[in-house]
Amino acid sequence: MRVETCFLFDLDGTLVDSVYQHVLAWSQALDEEGIALSVWRIHRKIGMSGGLFTNQLLRETGQDISEDRIARLARLHADAYGRLSAQIRPLPGARALLANLTAAGIPWAIATSGRMETARVNLRALDVDPERVPVVTRDMVKYAKPDPDLFLAAAEKLGRGVETAVIVGDSIWDMLAARRCRGLGVGLLSGGYGADELERSGAVRVYEDPADLLKHLDEVGGRR
Repeated sequence: MRVETCFLFDLDGTLVDSVYQHVLAWSQALDEEGIALSVWRIHRKIGMSGGLFTNQLLRETGQDISEDRIARLARLHADAYGRLSAQIRPLPGARALLANLTAAGIPWAIATSGRMETARVNLRALDVDPERVPVVTRDMVKYAKPDPDLFLAAAEKLGRGVETAVIVGDSIWDMLAARRCRGLGVGLLSGGYGADELERSGAVRVYEDPADLLKHLDEVGGRR
């Protein structure tokens, strides 16, 4: 019996060139709250859930992070990201990759650790309408990556078992989540993580960006 493949995509750094805008937005938010954290340390946290982000802040800064402060940081980040939104662009080949899957009749969905408040900017850059395409954001699940909830919910929206999914992401948090829900993790280098890190976290294949993945779709079951 043939397994019908579906694709589940992360958003930031996977389909949209927005990782470093998020890093700068978080840096500005943390600065406004008087929390000192090196920019490279912020980059290592992009893609994880807000709760895990906060826990790591506690460990690395030793500061008390109250619920009110968490809410303020989220608002400051969203405001700063909004100011950078004009810089957001689809990654090379992202639109063509999604169009190719659609033309081939292969279902796909987007699952992002970002809330819709910031994800909407990225979706607009991709010309993806969340009213017509299955999109799962942090607002819709209990836990975000590295928990698998986002990908499980996205597969459910497609009416597919997550074990039939090719899960495409740019961070170790995507690959860990894919591994936990038994999806097939495929890594992209376009978010700044190295191939060795992605492979250690569970990626079975690693490509440069969406354009490179499109050239090799047949290697991961992306054909009809």
